[in-house]
Amino acid sequence: MRRKEGSIAPYFSAVNTDGALFDLATPRNKPLLLAFFRYASCPLCNLRVHELISRRKELEEVVEIVLVFQSPTDKIAKYVGKQEVPYRIIPDPERYLYRLYGVESSWAGFAKAWSIEIARVFQAVIAKGYLPGTVEGEIHRIPADFIIDTQGKIVRAYYGKDIGDHMPVEAIFEAAKDA
Repeated sequence: MRRKEGSIAPYFSAVNTDGALFDLATPRNKPLLLAFFRYASCPLCNLRVHELISRRKELEEVVEIVLVFQSPTDKIAKYVGKQEVPYRIIPDPERYLYRLYGVESSWAGFAKAWSIEIARVFQAVIAKGYLPGTVEGEIHRIPADFIIDTQGKIVRAYYGKDIGDHMPVEAIFEAAKDA
């Protein structure tokens, strides 16, 4: 079930890849970007993580960031960890959080990305060295992003249309202002 803007974000706590507990109920001074990705070696996902890292200073002024992958910690370390990610990452190989937030899979979204995204981003993916590896979970998982305000309300719920579709960074800034 997709989550609606204006509703209270479903509560969860989970252990990050660094072994620390992340608890959604812990008070924050800024809104939270909760970003759901596919598997750790997904080239499009790693390109998005790179984008978030490259905009780190701007983003950290307005939001806290937590990334969720459907891969176990060791695979996240092997693939995503190459980038020295400054954000908390939650491994969710059982996909509990994906179900909780209504993050879907779609073969049509998978096919659409292969026909559109690959031609557009192939050179960037290769140049950065984000080659595909093992796949954990559904290969056709569609990303989703949520901006959650300091009171726990979902300000923006962005469900991607294909396997490379995330909330645009400029929309993150806009949503953070609304929070």
